[in-house]
Amino acid sequence: MNDFISRFSVNLIRKAYTLGMPARERWSGVIASLSWRFLKKRRGVVLKNLALCLPEYSEADREALGKSLYHRLARSMLDHGTLWEGSQEEIRRFVSFEGLENLLENPDNQPTIIVCPHFVGLDAVGIALNTYVRGVSLYQKQTNAIWNDAFLSGRKRFSDPVLIEKSENDLRQVMREMKSGLPFFYLPDMDHGPRHSIFVPFFGVTAATLPMVSRLARVTKARVLWCIATMTPMGYHGIISKPLEGFPTADAEADTLRINQELESWIRCYPDQYYWVHRRFKTRPEGEPWLYDTPDD
Repeated sequence: MNDFISRFSVNLIRKAYTLGMPARERWSGVIASLSWRFLKKRRGVVLKNLALCLPEYSEADREALGKSLYHRLARSMLDHGTLWEGSQEEIRRFVSFEGLENLLENPDNQPTIIVCPHFVGLDAVGIALNTYVRGVSLYQKQTNAIWNDAFLSGRKRFSDPVLIEKSENDLRQVMREMKSGLPFFYLPDMDHGPRHSIFVPFFGVTAATLPMVSRLARVTKARVLWCIATMTPMGYHGIISKPLEGFPTADAEADTLRINQELESWIRCYPDQYYWVHRRFKTRPEGEPWLYDTPDD
């Protein structure tokens, strides 16, 4: 039954390629409303994250922000129809870029790390970037094989990017690919547990954070750029920054705090487009209490 539902859902998303944006928006509203009402556990995570990170918002404003996020998440899922079925030209029209030259112009062939946080347009911008440049990235294998194949094949449609399944040896493979000239697309904002993480503030809340950007940039002498994926009324827009100045330093903790602080600034610009659905604060320093209402399962 689960496989049938998964195949049915993937086929529906592919068929959404034929829908205009007004229809996608209407269906997204229906899906978002049902998800907000019935997926109580995930809704609780969203509201808790917002309460921790944006306490200056009223409870009503946080709920409205959460509902807006669900609408965007639903639309981003339907938009995968275009990402999976559209031609290169269609993808480039669907996803525009600002600062693309900051990535493509690299006369000294310096190794490059592109920091790509979890915004709802992450997949769209990542797939569109593959139409301009081949890169390397890590991916988390989905537990459902049908969904895993759908997402993985979609991400590999253009330029045959190197996608490395997360493992104990993934960084060695990443460094080999960076040495060969491929930019590394890295997602910096997940809680990967206490191993290899350090505790630094994120929106004033202690968060287990991998100091990978700092350490990898220092070892490879890489330049570091931001790539922020934003959803627009008719598609997506990627913002690619110039290389960070004065980065990395000899202090990995200070560098990691800087990444978190700059990410906070980006999130405040697009608060209903950030993936608040993750338990960002599930790993606590010794002696600190569990922050979420539901158990960690």
